[in-house]
Amino acid sequence: MINIEELKNLNPNNPGSWPWVAKLMAFGLMFLAVVIAGALLDWQSQWETLDVAKQEEVSLKDTFLAKKKEAINLDLIKKQLTETQESFGALLKQLPSKSEMDALLTDINQAGLGRGLQFDLFRPGGETMNGAFAEQPITIRVTGNYDDLGKFASDIAMLPRIVTLNEVSINPTGAGLSMDAIAKTFRYLDETETAAQKKPAGAKK
Repeated sequence: MINIEELKNLNPNNPGSWPWVAKLMAFGLMFLAVVIAGALLDWQSQWETLDVAKQEEVSLKDTFLAKKKEAINLDLIKKQLTETQESFGALLKQLPSKSEMDALLTDINQAGLGRGLQFDLFRPGGETMNGAFAEQPITIRVTGNYDDLGKFASDIAMLPRIVTLNEVSINPTGAGLSMDAIAKTFRYLDETETAAQKKPAGAKK
């Protein structure tokens, strides 16, 4: 072994005369210095690349977890979509076709007459196209007693087709009560009407 005094007496200008222990220690220090310099200079870019790769790994894991969650919920979403389509189909069946509208207007009229009401006004208005269906208002004025008017409104709500009473106004008259309202009925558009709705304004002209 070499002691501290011998290290102090080593001639830095003549390393060939150093003892083997000193030469090995010097070599080891040089090697360690080269490794540290390489780590600081050459490996720096690799460390940066490694940091970027780690960040990408975290991002990919988050994306994977999000996609996995969507896949787990896919069956539930499909089920909800099917239920929505079935509900829409059931509602659509409650809308009359164009050829059934006259029968629906007759049903509304018969609902009033069946309750002993007198129609002073029954005036269907023009249709308004609204997406997949058409809306038709009917201005009505019926006269009768309070109970019959209430039962008439209930009968309208119980019709197999969708009919709503809007802007209802009840006023006393000499013969009892007079009810003014706008009944709105709806029907679905046939394929020709639906296609016409989808055409741009320029094509219609």
